[in-house]
Amino acid sequence: MNTVAAPTIHCIPVLSDNYVWLIEGKDGAAVIVDAGEAGPVIEAIEARGLKPVATLITHHHGDHVQGLAELTRRFPMTIHGPDSCRRVGVDHVVGEGDSFTVPGVGEFAVLATPGHTQDHLSYVCGTAIFCGDTLFTAGCGRLFEGTAAQMLHSLDRLAALGDQIGPEATIYCGHEYTADSLRFAAHAEPDNHDIAARVREVAAKRDEGEPTASAPMDLEKRTNPFLRVRVPALRKAIERHVGETIEDDIEAFAQLRHWKDDFDGLARL
Repeated sequence: MNTVAAPTIHCIPVLSDNYVWLIEGKDGAAVIVDAGEAGPVIEAIEARGLKPVATLITHHHGDHVQGLAELTRRFPMTIHGPDSCRRVGVDHVVGEGDSFTVPGVGEFAVLATPGHTQDHLSYVCGTAIFCGDTLFTAGCGRLFEGTAAQMLHSLDRLAALGDQIGPEATIYCGHEYTADSLRFAAHAEPDNHDIAARVREVAAKRDEGEPTASAPMDLEKRTNPFLRVRVPALRKAIERHVGETIEDDIEAFAQLRHWKDDFDGLARL
């Protein structure tokens, strides 16, 4: 996929643990990915002297769209997103297989990635994969609206982009969940040395206040349990957890997601 120039991608913290991604292209042109809160995004745009020309919406949850009205009042621009988000300002509805070019920034391909929600979209520009709340660094979104089959299919498609794009493929997700997700990953695969190393690296970055919600897809494949349900060591761990053999990949994924949900619940006690 061709871009006008290799864009610079800025990470803007908003709300309690969300991120807005700001893609800076040529001559100050910029694209906003999701719009959970307007204030910090406006500050980042003005501090860098950028001109937003488009916003991409991944799905309809409030923490990804509730800043959109204020942003569009301040910066007239095209809003790309799913049909369900017309009500919050999307004026260019996109879906599976679509592509569009943002002048000064590049070409974006659209993938339908349901599971977290039924309307979830991911966007690919060059080596960058903006996957919202479908694929997290070291984790994946909860199944609020979709099924395990949908989510596994979506994650398989995103993982396959790593092979299609190459080693520079990098994901950019919607939340700072990496450390929590890695705690579960280490619990599920205690002998995975890549996970252990990543736990240390993420802890060091967070101690410095650095974001960790972007990562190479290759690293995700080695450390994200939700991309590894077919790996024998993890599959055996899932089977031990449920106490039975699992032949079906979708069932294995569903049980892994249940295991993570239970693990999160216990961590809050």
